[in-house]
Amino acid sequence: MLRSRPFTLCFIRYKHSKTHWSQVRKKQFNKDRALENFDDFYGQVYGNRWKSIRVALLSEHKYMAMVNQFGDTERTIDFLQSDGAINVRDIYGAKKQFLIDENSDMFVGNKIFKVDHQIEGFAEKQQQQEMNRLYKENAPDLSNTADPETPSSMVDYKKSLSQTMQDNTEIDFQRLIDPDLGTAGLHEFIPATKLKGMEDFIPESDHYKYYSNSSDFPIAIEMENNFEIPEYLNIFTYERGNVSEFRSPRKSSTGVLSHFLMDGASILPALALDVQPGDRVLDACAAPGGKSLLLLQTLRPGTLVCNDVQESRVNRIKKLMNSYIYNFGDSCKKERCFVIQSDARDLEDYEMYDRILVDVPCTTDRHSVMENDNNIFKATRVKERLRLPELQAGILANCLKLLRPGGSLVYSTCSLSPVQNDGVVHMALSNVYSDIGLTVTVRDLSLVMRPFSDVFKFAPPNTLKYGQLVLPFLPTNFGPMYFCKLVRNS
Repeated sequence: MLRSRPFTLCFIRYKHSKTHWSQVRKKQFNKDRALENFDDFYGQVYGNRWKSIRVALLSEHKYMAMVNQFGDTERTIDFLQSDGAINVRDIYGAKKQFLIDENSDMFVGNKIFKVDHQIEGFAEKQQQQEMNRLYKENAPDLSNTADPETPSSMVDYKKSLSQTMQDNTEIDFQRLIDPDLGTAGLHEFIPATKLKGMEDFIPESDHYKYYSNSSDFPIAIEMENNFEIPEYLNIFTYERGNVSEFRSPRKSSTGVLSHFLMDGASILPALALDVQPGDRVLDACAAPGGKSLLLLQTLRPGTLVCNDVQESRVNRIKKLMNSYIYNFGDSCKKERCFVIQSDARDLEDYEMYDRILVDVPCTTDRHSVMENDNNIFKATRVKERLRLPELQAGILANCLKLLRPGGSLVYSTCSLSPVQNDGVVHMALSNVYSDIGLTVTVRDLSLVMRPFSDVFKFAPPNTLKYGQLVLPFLPTNFGPMYFCKLVRNS
């Protein structure tokens, strides 16, 4: 007779691999973190315009083709025109003439900056959120710090910094760290500036406090009336709304490439620099070298110094130059073009340069929301990202000292952040005035940029203090690109 045996079912759950869709969907990538940050900050700064900017930022951006003067110039121009591309000089000239014929006001109204209170409000909100995350109970309401009628149940945060547990037994409970931040709760008193596990913590809100609207230095803003696209510089683009792609560069008879593809907005800082024949020019943060190449294509610099801080970035400049300038390595000294490696904050050739281009490291907004590799929003690069304005202001301040009296400098970023743009300009001008009494005149480029209105989408003048900003916009999807022109006073 058969006898049944009791048995137990044991269910074993196998975890999916890291590449399985269910695991990938849970993971927050660097570009997701960047987009979340931008939605929060730019959504408040740009309001309803952020929606269209966001769509364009997440779409493929447009390029322009710069013809290489050291290759088969005429042949390259012919095949670009046959593909339907238009010379930017022709577009600028035609639009400028139209504005003159129509007798229209090319610039109306004064700049009345309206973003100050938005950034200040956002910084306060960020600080409050951080405090709520760090402190479990009775986090101070920063919006009421100016109110003398503070409720007795609220802990005085500033006072608590200097108190001990013996002074106030509640302090121990106010300084428990949220386990979500990766540390256990504190069981003994530690000063708030040295919370356990938080030695390297930098408040996100501190980043936005680099932006200041208080002026403690004299400054003049004058309208720029002179602007031209040099005769020998040929840059081609497709008309508004045309998303056709350029052909890939090809070898010319001299062995160099025929044309260079670059984000169209990148031409503006170099053109705004207005290099004159024989000028001594510095590109302070030159890698990968596109703007330096454009300056060389004008055939105007007497001397061009291309600098960057890392060897790998310097090598990128040299590689680009070798691809577009015949026998660049051997003829470098003859052509008076030099590639050097240094931190732009440490350069000491004071009052040596007629023109300086300062295209600083930034959050590179388009790259940040499109690529995970080399992303500034990587979790391990938080400190580097939050201190970007400090780095940018340091570079700009030192480069102003390298500029001769009467010389011009253009500061630029590929970021939409008012902190990294107008905020850094303001900080640097304040620093150089307090250090050595140096003053500058800001050249307002609003007027001379108007003929580019069919090519680029510019931010309204009343949203910027000092510079111009090209906004990503689907029909003309260039940028973002901020640029500001400064002239050193004698």
